Amino acid sequence: MSEKDAATIASERTGDRDTRFFGQPWALAHVFGVEMWERFSFYGMQIVLVYYLYFSVSEGGIGMPQATAVGIVGAYGGAVYLSTILGAWVADRLLGSERVLFVSAIVIVAGHIALAVLPGLLSVGVGLVLVAVGSGGLKANATAVVGTLYAERDPRRDAGFSLFYLGINLGAFAGPLLTGFLRTSLGFHWAFGAAAVGMALGLLQYAVGRRSLPEAARRVPNPLPRSRYPLAIGIAVAAIAAVALLVAVGVIRADNLSLVVIVVVIAATIAYFAVILASARITRAERSRVVGFVPLFIASVAFWSLYQQQFTVIPIYAEKRLDLNLLGWQMPPDWVQSINPVFIIILSGVFAALWTRLGSRQPSTPVKFAAGVAIMGVAFLLFLPFAGGGAMSTPLLAIVGILFVFTVAELLLSPVGLSAATKLAPAVFQTQMVALFFLSVSLGTAISGWLAQFYDPENEVGYFSILGAIAIALGIALALARRPVLALMRDVR
Repeated sequence: MSEKDAATIASERTGDRDTRFFGQPWALAHVFGVEMWERFSFYGMQIVLVYYLYFSVSEGGIGMPQATAVGIVGAYGGAVYLSTILGAWVADRLLGSERVLFVSAIVIVAGHIALAVLPGLLSVGVGLVLVAVGSGGLKANATAVVGTLYAERDPRRDAGFSLFYLGINLGAFAGPLLTGFLRTSLGFHWAFGAAAVGMALGLLQYAVGRRSLPEAARRVPNPLPRSRYPLAIGIAVAAIAAVALLVAVGVIRADNLSLVVIVVVIAATIAYFAVILASARITRAERSRVVGFVPLFIASVAFWSLYQQQFTVIPIYAEKRLDLNLLGWQMPPDWVQSINPVFIIILSGVFAALWTRLGSRQPSTPVKFAAGVAIMGVAFLLFLPFAGGGAMSTPLLAIVGILFVFTVAELLLSPVGLSAATKLAPAVFQTQMVALFFLSVSLGTAISGWLAQFYDPENEVGYFSILGAIAIALGIALALARRPVLALMRDVR
């Protein structure tokens, strides 16, 4: 091989010419892998968790009241998105995104191992705290690390993120299939163990390949001065001590956990908006755009409070109301959780192509948000034709159709929301605006757990009709208010 050929190969394996992973930089394979296995373990564990909490001890569960179980799952989901803020702060001020991603993966593995090997409530307490903190740190920084793999004008960037998103949904699809099979065949702790093994595989791949990541992924954008380390450590210790004290005296309990998370996220949201709006570093136009983000934030909370019931109400519905018989074989109810990722994989490209084709003629952001919330309400109303039936009376095809509508609503709001957060963000608050969008997901997820306590499989009409109607009304209200909202957004559509 000539020196020229060797130099060419070396060049192709670095920078813009590295195309070894489906035309993308080889380093993307390692971030793709750890994110795929994290979603495998996250979704695989979360659906099993609901059953573990409310199934009786004789069935292998803990035997909690159903309302308490779904509240814990909602609070846990809210805590995951809340902890993305902590993960982003540690990356920006202390360690950099790549190191936080690596440490977070280790923490997630530890959490899944705790769920697999520790007994009863101890496994839930230790395991969920570790997985929530680790998932928040990984979620906050995996996207940032992917961004460092591309030059500013690299035309492969969008395709790379699309491939990364595919990894997320492949993991979300496969996780419930394996853990659901193990739960019904061998027991809960085997399912939790599979989630631990999956995440360990992702960690191993990432540990081997992380050296190939660019130095930019390890950069600390805004280092915290060492003189402020004691203050940061003091705040962290005080926060942990406060939570421990509130648990010890009974203020924070299993049966009110979702409500506690709701209060914390509302306080964090108000503080974030106040800091941004009061800043002297933003212009009048930027301040107007932040105000314009408020109705979008409210719509997002409403959307996620219904959508995230996939992890609270839908597991109960699948176990108690869904006819899972397929030609004499009883499908595990856990597998219902794999339906939505399939639709996302199929439809995300369709929506991307649609918006590209429409160009400037596509609906504005407020209209897309309004449609997403209203369609989510319609999805809840679609449960009504099957309400009042006996146990196992809802056809499997019906839930497939309903989750298809869930997915359409998601693709109208979720990726659009992230895009809107970046477009409406003041120049000096780019990260904080994205964090605000994740706070809307956190708040909606916690609310989904709180709402789920009112779900009764024997009396479903009121639950589905009221929540569906409220969501449709909010969607219509936002659509009617689109012009004043767009005026606040200034030149952003």
